[in-house]
Amino acid sequence: MGRHRSDPMGLARLALAVLAALGVVTLLVIGGRALLTSLETPEQPERERAAVQPTASAQAPTVRIECVADTCPLVTVRVPGGDVLQYRDMSRGEEVSYFQPELDVVLTDAATVRVTENGKPRAQGKAGAREAFTVRGRGA
Repeated sequence: MGRHRSDPMGLARLALAVLAALGVVTLLVIGGRALLTSLETPEQPERERAAVQPTASAQAPTVRIECVADTCPLVTVRVPGGDVLQYRDMSRGEEVSYFQPELDVVLTDAATVRVTENGKPRAQGKAGAREAFTVRGRGA
């Protein structure tokens, strides 16, 4: 009877197949975790979320803007003579709040957003009307 000899090429193929399978499983796990993380992450960028957070709890924001249309064209919020905090379109249900002492706001279509100044609703603008105004915080 002959002795049984292992085939070195067969072992190499088996090892390569196992490594390939492990690679596929690893990619699936990484992709699945990335997908779950992206679904849990709010749409606002980290820098913008930091600017939006109140410095004191229960403080009304200087300005709060909520999009009430499917798309709210170009909404601009900036610190007078300083940083631009927002310069972009918004989508339905999206809202932003800013707590800086003074803010300049420009709405391309004032009827598409609901604005609150220091906790008080601002009158709704007319459809297609551009509005520009300055909001001062209660302490300013």
